[in-house]
Amino acid sequence: MTYSTVLPIWNAIRERFLKTAEALPEQDLSLQLGKSTVASLLHHTAEVEFMFAEWFFGRNMPGEKEKPSFTNLEELVKLLRASNEHLIEAMKELPEEDWHKSMESPIGASTPLEAVGRLMYHTGIHAGQISLIQKNGKNQSE
Repeated sequence: MTYSTVLPIWNAIRERFLKTAEALPEQDLSLQLGKSTVASLLHHTAEVEFMFAEWFFGRNMPGEKEKPSFTNLEELVKLLRASNEHLIEAMKELPEEDWHKSMESPIGASTPLEAVGRLMYHTGIHAGQISLIQKNGKNQSE
């Protein structure tokens, strides 16, 4: 029940984020505000999804994966797709009774259900940051 309830909400948020990423002009990847670039936020979003799948759903990170170029939108989108698929598979495999069990992680105790909520929030925050960087950021070479 929990997986079937959470999945449509997660998909709505994550699919919108992915569409935003796919529509980015490749030259915007190097836009920067503070220490964050558009590319680094896309990469970070994927990495956090891989980590949460391991920490809260018990699905090990995939073996050595190629680190995408921060100047190649196609590679970053591929990483985002892979992390999302990995997380969804991890959620699907979690027994119903485990969704509400608190688990220790490097970021503190949380249930898998709470962890998905945190991921939703995390994705939304970075979507907003990307938009802000596109409006106000400077190219890294400037």
